[in-house]
Amino acid sequence: MFTTWLPFEWIVSIRFLREGRLQTLFIISGVAIGVGVIVFMSALLAGLQSNFIRRVLSTQAHIQLLQPQQITRQLRSGADAPKGQVEGAIVQPPLQQTKSIDQWQAIVEQVRAMPAIKVVSPVTSGPVLVLRGSATRAVTVSGIEPETYFRIVDFSDKILRGTSRLAGSDILIGSELSNDFGVDVGDKLHVTAANGATSVLSIVGVFDLGNKGANQRNTFTVLHTAQSLLDLPGGVTSIEVTVQDIYAAETIAQRVAAATGVEADSWIKNSAQFFAAVSAQTTANTAIRFFVGLSVAFGIASVLVVSVVQKSREIGILRAMGISRGQILRLFLLQGGLLGFGGSLVGCGIGAFALFLWQRLARNADGTPLFPLEFDSTMFAIALVLATITGLLAALAPAMRAARLDPVVAIRG
Repeated sequence: MFTTWLPFEWIVSIRFLREGRLQTLFIISGVAIGVGVIVFMSALLAGLQSNFIRRVLSTQAHIQLLQPQQITRQLRSGADAPKGQVEGAIVQPPLQQTKSIDQWQAIVEQVRAMPAIKVVSPVTSGPVLVLRGSATRAVTVSGIEPETYFRIVDFSDKILRGTSRLAGSDILIGSELSNDFGVDVGDKLHVTAANGATSVLSIVGVFDLGNKGANQRNTFTVLHTAQSLLDLPGGVTSIEVTVQDIYAAETIAQRVAAATGVEADSWIKNSAQFFAAVSAQTTANTAIRFFVGLSVAFGIASVLVVSVVQKSREIGILRAMGISRGQILRLFLLQGGLLGFGGSLVGCGIGAFALFLWQRLARNADGTPLFPLEFDSTMFAIALVLATITGLLAALAPAMRAARLDPVVAIRG
């Protein structure tokens, strides 16, 4: 037999599992279904979550650095009035205007040197009026450094017509603005800022950011063009930052704010409701895995408890032959581990097949997949390990009960 070279506990464990074929089949099937559900749901929810986050963050930075807001001050009376007296209930807000971040070049270099930072890109943005014939539209112009900004917002799959290459008098506009004005690549736009500065810019590309409002409002030029229009020579209004771990963006933003003295807003702060929904989805996924794993553990434990009762005479005989309590303990632990491992192997196959069917059958109206799923080998490995450990833990109580059996009582039945 192929088991003759195995240790004693392995030989007896395999024999016990063979003798209870129907029980073994049922529990392996139960473990397989549980592991298959865990693998399928984990991959499905992870893919859904990644798709949501990718859509949200595909058009924005993870952290945005801004000039701190000015603080409002109460209007107080003159020197002849009682100390601390307020002239009225009027609170005078400071004039909020487009201002550059102080010493932004030093801040950019400081942030780039920080750990966990991927890309840092300065941006100058502000409101302008776009004119085409008799039509006008208020939009936001953003002056960017293409070589860094396009590493934050990838325009390679967002350009509908033309190119994303920008020169001094070039501009990128959204598809909605293009349709409303009846303009396209090669046409000219007259742009006027609030300070009276004007410029004629050539459309070199039309983009689609996946949002109608964004396609109506947003335009992009090179940095120095926007600085000239907005009367900010050499200045920037924000610094866009991406990080290695998107879920650590708020922590990193607080660290950046403390180090630089600027205001740092992360996507987690700006999209608090969305992040709460993502967190709730992660919690729900964890709860599903926990309760499925718990049901698998109880299934293995119940089968092994029955096995201890059924095999009590054999256990007594083994103990009378000199088999130690430790060997009996290991014997039933092995059964639990083998049931968990065997069921998880089948379950991983079921989960992978279900994911394959989902990719083939769940489609958008245009035939593309609803969202991409990744067959992560780490996820399958973790499922194997956890199911095996669950089997061992579930077998612990029955194994201890079997090890405590008195051989004389067990043989008598």
